[in-house]
Amino acid sequence: MSEPIDVVIAWVDGNDPLHKKKIQPYLSKTAEASDDIAGPTRYRSEGEIFYCVASVLRFAPFVHKIFIVTDEQDPHLDNFIQANFPGNKIPIEIIDHKVIFRGYEQYLPVFNSRAVETCIYRIPELSENYVYFNDDFFLINPIQKTDWFVDDKTIAYGNWRNLILDRLLWLIKPLKNGHKPVGFKDGMISAARKFGKRWKYFHLDHTPHALKKSVIADYFSKNPHLFLSNISYKFRSGKQFNTHELYYLSMLKSNKAIVKPASEHLLYIKPVKRGDNYLNRKLNMFKISNNLKFCCIGSLDLATEKDRNTLLDWLRNTLNIKF
Repeated sequence: MSEPIDVVIAWVDGNDPLHKKKIQPYLSKTAEASDDIAGPTRYRSEGEIFYCVASVLRFAPFVHKIFIVTDEQDPHLDNFIQANFPGNKIPIEIIDHKVIFRGYEQYLPVFNSRAVETCIYRIPELSENYVYFNDDFFLINPIQKTDWFVDDKTIAYGNWRNLILDRLLWLIKPLKNGHKPVGFKDGMISAARKFGKRWKYFHLDHTPHALKKSVIADYFSKNPHLFLSNISYKFRSGKQFNTHELYYLSMLKSNKAIVKPASEHLLYIKPVKRGDNYLNRKLNMFKISNNLKFCCIGSLDLATEKDRNTLLDWLRNTLNIKF
């Protein structure tokens, strides 16, 4: 495959006083108290962006360009990259929300990853084939182009799940802060229902998502009401859908997706209120497996200082970087 592959990383530094000042006028007490909507953990940064970018430079040197999507922020990566990757030839460009929301500036500012993800395909000069990362996604072993794209097909890391059963599980969820918690699966279920699925949906995991710009652009050109609806929420809402779910369902329907089980390639770590041996067990999986390519470390800010240091030390060693 000779077509270029770009990487897009969504990033926010919630520790930034200017960001805190910007978000405050829009926050309700309920939203701020709800981690699923706008709790501080949704925006807090532990420097993951440095490790995320380093992992792409280290393990995917074929990448054409890295775009970092932000809201009037800059992670200031230049000195770090110069120190660790002095010969780096992969350009890195900061893309502000105003760029991807051009023509829809009335919805800004936005503090909602689902709204941002809906607009990613609008990055100027983004390659047809690109891979979307959250800033807590990392590559942990060398990647080939064929781990994301094979000819005109996309690799879909995930599995089919029962939509009815998971919808029922949502319905019996207890209320939290006066609302049903907005979960990871809920956005996929919502997208699948909009796509016309009744019985099953494709469950995406916390891996980088390989995407084709033209497929998303075509879907929203035919369904502009869905685009407008999804970008109109300041904070995450249960009424939103996962744009990437729509993409993969489209590709699966046209027989242009190759399904691989995420569990065989992803090391998912959420070091919050776990047992004493949790991290040892997770990191040992990395040692003994030859298949693990991707890692997601969720809610690192909520980990104990000891566990946080253990994980960051492990990432530094895995990526062979220094600060």
